[in-house]
Amino acid sequence: MTVSPPLKIAIVAGEESGDLLGADLVRALQRATGRDVELVGIGGRHLQALGLNPLFDGSEIALMGFTAILRDLPRLIRRIGETARAIAASKPDCLITIDSPDFSLRVTTKVRALNPDIPIVHYVCPSVWAWRPGRAKAMRPHVDRVLCILPFEVSELDRLGGPPGTYVGHRLTQEPGVIAASAAQAQPRDLWASREKTLLLLPGSRRGEVRGLLEPFGETVTALRARGHRLRLLLPTVPHVAETVHAAVAGWEQQPEIILEPSRKWQAFGEADAALIASGTVSLELALSGVPMVSAYKLDAIARVLQGMVTVWSALLPNLIADRAIVPEFYDRYVRPENLARQLEALFEDTGFRAWQKDGFAEVARRMATSRPSGEIAAEAVLAEIARKAD
Repeated sequence: MTVSPPLKIAIVAGEESGDLLGADLVRALQRATGRDVELVGIGGRHLQALGLNPLFDGSEIALMGFTAILRDLPRLIRRIGETARAIAASKPDCLITIDSPDFSLRVTTKVRALNPDIPIVHYVCPSVWAWRPGRAKAMRPHVDRVLCILPFEVSELDRLGGPPGTYVGHRLTQEPGVIAASAAQAQPRDLWASREKTLLLLPGSRRGEVRGLLEPFGETVTALRARGHRLRLLLPTVPHVAETVHAAVAGWEQQPEIILEPSRKWQAFGEADAALIASGTVSLELALSGVPMVSAYKLDAIARVLQGMVTVWSALLPNLIADRAIVPEFYDRYVRPENLARQLEALFEDTGFRAWQKDGFAEVARRMATSRPSGEIAAEAVLAEIARKAD
């Protein structure tokens, strides 16, 4: 009996989220081919558990950002070159880069130059639909296919002249916490005006966001109480900003329940009547959970300089996915507590505004649904690129 040789996959995944996506994809490749998968490249604990011996610590990629690039440019250039040379020399069946585009796509350029025969797939489309759209066309010579996690990205890549894309689905659609919260939100609930309302407060996961938003969020709570609302306040956060959160809410006239445990966070999503949030990925978590919301954000100095480069009509993923203004969003000087309070109270009761959001969230879920798990779809696309290059 002939034993098939291992499938050799080069992989570049620095972020924890990319490491999870990569591990899921590798397992799907093993199932689809019935072969072992030999890994080379960069990844975290999940990929290492599948046999990857990383070229270096993936956290060096995860730290990349505007200031990190300026500070560590010589080291990062060296790492990009080292990674590309090691991958090209290993002659893998395919190179899969995951997210972290500032690093990953520089690696793909160098690998393509060193060994044009290696198929290259990039997982998680860069946000070319939001800003710097020229990146789509720039990817085409050195990326054979993009695995997209948002349903509109395939057509956007085509419109912008980028590589072909395949929509594989988003991990949140399969997240047990989201599924449980959505089931809780689907249950009938009393929406009479005089009851106690459960308000979810989500001020972001960065210290700057938290400091900028918790003051107007607290003033919004004060305005709601002054307008006669009895409130139960739930504030899920993450450990690295917990101290900042505690300090920011210390002077509030009503103290929120601060939540650090992930399972309790999803329970809070199921209990909430409405949410006041910092613009970000949490909007998609809430939409898929069925929680009505109002979004606010205060731009920092760098974001204000760069905002002229933004080409998209909304910053919220639920709005973009449904292609309609489901969730109201307010920025900078328009983050006004008295307005936020009135927006929220329209979501506390059985109003047309609440029904509009709930209907929009159902459309988001419908558009994001896939018939198979995302890892399985992604593996099929990777194997098709390997076969195409082999022909």
